[in-house]
Amino acid sequence: MIPIEYWLVFSSLLFCIGAYGVLTRKNAIVVLMCIEIMLNSANINLVMFSSYHSVLHGTVDPSGQVFTLFSIAIAAAEVAVGLAILLSVYRRYQTIEVDKINILRW
Repeated sequence: MIPIEYWLVFSSLLFCIGAYGVLTRKNAIVVLMCIEIMLNSANINLVMFSSYHSVLHGTVDPSGQVFTLFSIAIAAAEVAVGLAILLSVYRRYQTIEVDKINILRW
């Protein structure tokens, strides 16, 4: 079994890469992809802690996997709504750069 520290380091690296992408990128589609990377790092943590708990106590506890499935469903809905908003904004303003879109501020 892979030690828990390796999974934590991997997940935190993924989260940091996603956060860096959200803060530095101007393209809204890339920002949505970075948000997905951050959500996937949280999913890795949920599954890892669930399996670690199962090995540690010798019982099967699927709660981490269930929360991960809910998180994946929420992420899919978030992408669908985000892409619909971006498509609408692109049709009106002909750009998807985050810095140039200020219509949602007011």
